[in-house]
Amino acid sequence: MNHAPAPLADALPVVDPRQAEILMAVRQAFVEKGFDGASMQDLARAAGMSVGNFYRYFPSKAALIRAMVLLDAEEIRRDFGMIHAAPDPMAALRMGLRERIMGPTCSEDSALWAEIDAAARRTPEVAEAHRLIETEVRGQLVAVFAAATHLPIAEAKCRFSTHAAFLLTLFKAAACVHPGEDVDIAAIRAMIAETIDQRLDEILSSAAPAPD
Repeated sequence: MNHAPAPLADALPVVDPRQAEILMAVRQAFVEKGFDGASMQDLARAAGMSVGNFYRYFPSKAALIRAMVLLDAEEIRRDFGMIHAAPDPMAALRMGLRERIMGPTCSEDSALWAEIDAAARRTPEVAEAHRLIETEVRGQLVAVFAAATHLPIAEAKCRFSTHAAFLLTLFKAAACVHPGEDVDIAAIRAMIAETIDQRLDEILSSAAPAPD
């Protein structure tokens, strides 16, 4: 049985390949200078383009951030596609979350997502893209839970939507931990990963009998 929800193709369009190349080129400059500090001139320079040509692809910083969100959505879909295709989707989810939280990409993504979260509070088009991605992630998580517990999607959604939202909150929190005096970031992220494992175990404990 395929538990994966339908992708939000209409709501989340695919990023043009050329735009994707530009986004990867400007990502670090955007993180270093922030939403307000990075000018379009700064970003165009990071992409090795003239400002006029840069505006052809991204008419505003809000459009650029929205495209970054959509590009990350494509990666999220690919990741969940592999999880759903795994022999044990819940085990694949557990491993993927732990690797992401404890690995180097968590630190690399934290500054960027802090900027995107801030922009979403001020810019409606960024906020809408951000909301749709979180909705899709929660839906994908519920689909994994449905497969693991042998429950129909509708029932899994009723029972585990709050779990999915909580896990997403924990995952975002892991990316937002910042170094400071007497702060052991690795230990904090390990605690977050342990809490996620506990919630996943809790979901598995409510599994229905496997269908014949």
